[in-house]
Amino acid sequence: MSQLSADVIKAHPDAASGTRIGFFERYLTVWVLLCIVAGTVLGHWLPGTFEALGGMQVAQVNLPVAVLIWLMIIPMLLKIDFSALGGVRQQWKGIGVTLFINWAVKPFSMALLGWIFIRHVFAGYLPADQLDSYIAGLILLAAAPCTAMVFVWSNLCHGEPNFTLSQVALNDTIMVVAFAPIVALLLGISSITVPWNTLLLSVLLYIVVPVAISVVLRRWMLSRGGEARLQALLQRLGPASLLALLATLVLLFGFQGQQILAQPTVIAMLAVPILIQVYFNSGLAYVLNRRFGVAHCVAGPSALIGASNFFELAVATAVGLFGVHSGAALATVVGVLIEVPVMLSVVRIVNGSKRWYETRQA
Repeated sequence: MSQLSADVIKAHPDAASGTRIGFFERYLTVWVLLCIVAGTVLGHWLPGTFEALGGMQVAQVNLPVAVLIWLMIIPMLLKIDFSALGGVRQQWKGIGVTLFINWAVKPFSMALLGWIFIRHVFAGYLPADQLDSYIAGLILLAAAPCTAMVFVWSNLCHGEPNFTLSQVALNDTIMVVAFAPIVALLLGISSITVPWNTLLLSVLLYIVVPVAISVVLRRWMLSRGGEARLQALLQRLGPASLLALLATLVLLFGFQGQQILAQPTVIAMLAVPILIQVYFNSGLAYVLNRRFGVAHCVAGPSALIGASNFFELAVATAVGLFGVHSGAALATVVGVLIEVPVMLSVVRIVNGSKRWYETRQA
């Protein structure tokens, strides 16, 4: 057995032991759909409540959502043996595929899809003065790779946690220098004012703080009761992580409940290029990893990292460049709305195709 396989079994003991998936996890898709409906309805019925919750933000980062993301990702970060991060260098093929998709394919494929669908296919059904703004919003969404939620998707597809953390950290580093030039190139704008406060605060809240908490808590648990106590804690935290995911869905759809019901057609049309982009980029990354002989536990998170978006940065940039009521801002919000359900469907595809993935032709 390879060291990587041993690490994965250690991180996912349920998968190794053959424990059957629970009732709650098995019908996760149903709960997701119910939360989408509940959030939309509650956002329409209780606009004041959700407006107050949505207003609890600093630098476009919503604090209630940030807390829920902590509840989602800290249990996943607890699985990481940080002393073993150096071994991720062996997974250079998976890292290379992810970087290629995120920075050489994703922004440009979204620009092409935006031009096809917004400028041509749906042009007659959308406000003519907002077409360029819609395309700009789509590009902003694609140019910002996801930071926090990747840990959730990786965990659900039994991804290699050390690889996921390393890849996210590398992406964040590249984003600091590459985001503005790529956006400027694709939007034809001479200069882009990056909302650094949003970018830095998001990285601090979604990466630095939960990683620090996880390192301290993991060491404390191991010193008190060893691996058995750590695994017992992870089992107790598992349901809380999924509940936080569903609560996040309710909040996200509640924040936009009135807008969804007011212009569902526009939102549906903007969702089309985003959906195609997610499935195209995740599929391309998945197939490339298979072609290069990358382990499934690395290919899964590689594909998911290549498809998801850093929507806080995209929304903040769209608002700063085009205004809060612009088509660009609306397009980035649509990305927020479909992020969770669409990525869950990608997780299902990755998990369901594992046997095919591992059956490589000689």
